[in-house]
Amino acid sequence: MTEHARVLVTGAGGFIGSHLVTFLKNKGFWVRGVDLKYPGFSEPDADEFQILDLRRWENCLEATRDVSEVYALAADMGGMGFISAHHAQILYNNSLINLHTLEAARENGVKRYLYTSSACIYPEHLQEDANVTPLKEEDAYPAYPQDAYGWEKLISERLCLHYRDDYGIETRTVRFHNIFGERGTWEGGREKAPAAMCRKIAVAKLTGEAQIDIWGDGEQTRSFCYIDDCVDGIYRLMRSDFHEPLNLGQDRMVTINQLADIIADIGAVKISKNHIEGPQGVRGRNSNNDKLREVLGWEPQISLEDGLKATYDWIEDQVRGSFQKAEPKAAASRSQTK
Repeated sequence: MTEHARVLVTGAGGFIGSHLVTFLKNKGFWVRGVDLKYPGFSEPDADEFQILDLRRWENCLEATRDVSEVYALAADMGGMGFISAHHAQILYNNSLINLHTLEAARENGVKRYLYTSSACIYPEHLQEDANVTPLKEEDAYPAYPQDAYGWEKLISERLCLHYRDDYGIETRTVRFHNIFGERGTWEGGREKAPAAMCRKIAVAKLTGEAQIDIWGDGEQTRSFCYIDDCVDGIYRLMRSDFHEPLNLGQDRMVTINQLADIIADIGAVKISKNHIEGPQGVRGRNSNNDKLREVLGWEPQISLEDGLKATYDWIEDQVRGSFQKAEPKAAASRSQTK
């Protein structure tokens, strides 16, 4: 495929999707972005941006017309709090999106199709220890994901493999491991752990209230991959000849308590941790990157500290801006009560 190919990015109004659009534009592609909303924190870089509900078949046909490649990122998702409380909604909406988008791509003659899956497809029993053995791609079977989000992702992976075998469309599948960075959701319940932690610590810094809440004992473990490495890896996989699912993440594991300490150091603020009840997901999760290195001759390059520095600085600016917007409203309210 040439650098002048016409491509579609679904979910282009979201965190990863908006970054991917910018990355592909910088590579010389003509890009159509599709989502239910425009990017929340930047102007869309796409050559064409359409507001379409991809749960509807006719919208998927419209979105996939006249493009040769599709990067399928559209999904109803969020952090652990959202995923654990909306099983039916997630399974229904995402199944419709992925079934319709892939079939519409086939009907419109799309040549390459990259599906974005998740580490949530891995069996829960392999992730019950904080000191977890890094997850290999073949660990997905026998299948037993933790929740509806993981089951839907796994079924869509299978769909891509069968479409390649039956119809000849070149499908690629990437399994994300906790992607984070700036210009993503940082409040409201759908934010992921790094963004939530950056927000809590920025609030602590700006208000002087040093205590932050952490769900569980904070000893649950994860690996976190910065957004610039993520979009680079997506592009490399699409250009490769590898059609089996592939992990994309860092393989450095930290506890949530350690994550909070790293961010607090970046923000130059001392915090105290208040451990409370809340959804925690699996006890431990880490990416085995052996196949990633073998297939792409590459692995994520940006350190956790460097990625968190960029993310924290951006979120602190957002928090400060929200405080500044709230102050005139509070002043107006006080004057009305006098």
